[in-house]
Amino acid sequence: MSRADRNPYRSMREAEPEEVWNLIRSIRFVMFTSRDAGGLLQSRPMTVQSVAQDDEDLWFFMSRASNLVEQLAADPMVNVAYADTSADVYASLAGEASVVEDAALKDRLFSALARVWFPGGPADPDLALVRVSMRSVEYWIVRENKLVQMLKMARAAATGTPPDIGEHGTLTA
Repeated sequence: MSRADRNPYRSMREAEPEEVWNLIRSIRFVMFTSRDAGGLLQSRPMTVQSVAQDDEDLWFFMSRASNLVEQLAADPMVNVAYADTSADVYASLAGEASVVEDAALKDRLFSALARVWFPGGPADPDLALVRVSMRSVEYWIVRENKLVQMLKMARAAATGTPPDIGEHGTLTA
């Protein structure tokens, strides 16, 4: 049996942008991955400030003093990983990050939560507005409830055939 035959998700398909945005819109906390100076991957939890479906960009606030902003200047390719375990929705977004100087957008995106990290408000000199421009997204969704998933896995174990427990798709910019 080939590896593709063992995939528990339905065949991969190209998704529509609206489908992907609808999946990730409500997931505010992500793992943001960049490369350090030695080439190692580093991930850290971040809060998405906005998911703008019309421009396909994600927006983040970061400290200018952090090593993350330095890493992005050296290698702007990043990954943003989403997980909503209660809804069984997972997505991995690959993109290019850049620091953007846009005072009006900082004002629009700034929130009470952001003030915890940037007490000077949107004009805080340490506040870097970072855009991640999407290059590709891969997602996985399990639409069945946990009981149905377990039954499908038990049947797969008994029959030796992989369970069909979800959907796997991609979106390329």
